[in-house]
Amino acid sequence: MAADPTSSSPLRPGTIAVTAGRPEKTPDAPLNVPITMASTYVAGGDVEYGRYGNPTWTALEDALGALEGGRCLTFSSGLAAASTVLDLVGADGKVVAPRHAYTGTIMQLADLESRGRLRAELVDITDTEAVVAACADAALVWLESPTNPALEIADIATITAAAHEAGAYVVVDNTFATPLLQRPLEDGVDLVLHSATKYLAGHSDVQMGAIVTRDDDLHAVLKGRRDLVGAIPGPFEAWLTLRGLRTLHLRVERAQANAQELVRRLAEHPALSEVRYPGFGAIVSIVLSQGEVAGDLLSRKTRLWVHATSLGGVESTLERRRRWKAEAATIPAGLVRLSVGVEDVEDLWEDLRAALDGCVG
Repeated sequence: MAADPTSSSPLRPGTIAVTAGRPEKTPDAPLNVPITMASTYVAGGDVEYGRYGNPTWTALEDALGALEGGRCLTFSSGLAAASTVLDLVGADGKVVAPRHAYTGTIMQLADLESRGRLRAELVDITDTEAVVAACADAALVWLESPTNPALEIADIATITAAAHEAGAYVVVDNTFATPLLQRPLEDGVDLVLHSATKYLAGHSDVQMGAIVTRDDDLHAVLKGRRDLVGAIPGPFEAWLTLRGLRTLHLRVERAQANAQELVRRLAEHPALSEVRYPGFGAIVSIVLSQGEVAGDLLSRKTRLWVHATSLGGVESTLERRRRWKAEAATIPAGLVRLSVGVEDVEDLWEDLRAALDGCVG
C-alpha cells in the first residue's frame, strides 16, 4: 500500500487508484494531470525529447506503480512491453512459459525461437514440480496466473524461488487479476506485466502496455530499451488509461460479482461439459458439450454479449478461442472465453441462457 503523507496508515488499493498520480494540491491546480502534447522540450532539464518522457505518462506510471508496489514503465501496447522483457534474454537463452497463455506471447516466443534468438520450453503451469525442474537452466520464467484462456493457477512463490535459485528472472503477466486481486511483486517476482488495454484502461478504447519492477537496475535497463526502440505510449492514451484506472476497483468489484453469479448458474446448464473459474476475477471459460460448432453458434446467438477477441472492458464479450490458429491444441475446441462486464447480471444471464439453450443436443 502507498503511504499518505498526512497519515500514518497505508492507503488501500481503491484509494490509491483514485488518488495516485494527481497534481500537487495547490490553489487553482487542476485535479487531473493535463495531456501534454509535446515531442520536443526546452533543453537543460531531465526530459529533453518526447521519446524519453512525458508528464502524462509519468502520472500514469506513478499511479500504477503505487498499485503494484514498484516502479512502472508504460509502453505502446502489451506486446511492446512483452517484447522489451524478452530482450532481457541473451542469445540462445531459455525461456520457460505456460503452454496455455496469451497468443501474442506464445507467437513472440515462437518467432524468436525460429530465428535462433532464444529457446522456449512450454510447460503445464499447474505441475509445479515440472515447472521447477524446467527452471534449472532458464534465463527467464514467464508466468500467467490465471492462464489465458484455460484459467489455471500457478504457484507463483514456489516457482519464483526456484527460478531465482537458477539465476533466472521471473515475470508475471497480471492482466487478468489486476493489482487489486494479486500483487506478484510481493511473492518476489522481478517484473509484472500488463496489457493496460484491458482492465486498467477498461473501456475498449486504448492500446497500451506496462511493466512494473522493484529493481532499479532492471527499471533502468528497460527504460533504456524503450528509449532506443521507441515503443512509447501516446499522451492521450496515457491520459485515458489513467482516467480508466480511477474506477478500476469499482469495475473489478462489479464484474467479479457478476462472474461469480454467472458461474453458479452456468454449472447446471445442459449445454456445457465444463465451467472454468479460478475463484476470482471476471474471466470465465465454458466448454460446450457439442464442441466447436456449438461454440461458434453461441457466439452468433447472443444479443447483449459482444463477439470480440479482447477483454476487460465494461461491456461483456465472448469468443471461441480455438478459432485462432495459434491457440494451443490442448485447449478444447468448444471452449468459449467470457469476459464478464458490469451490466446488470440478470440481463447478462437471460441473454447467455437463451443462447445456450439453442446449443443443447
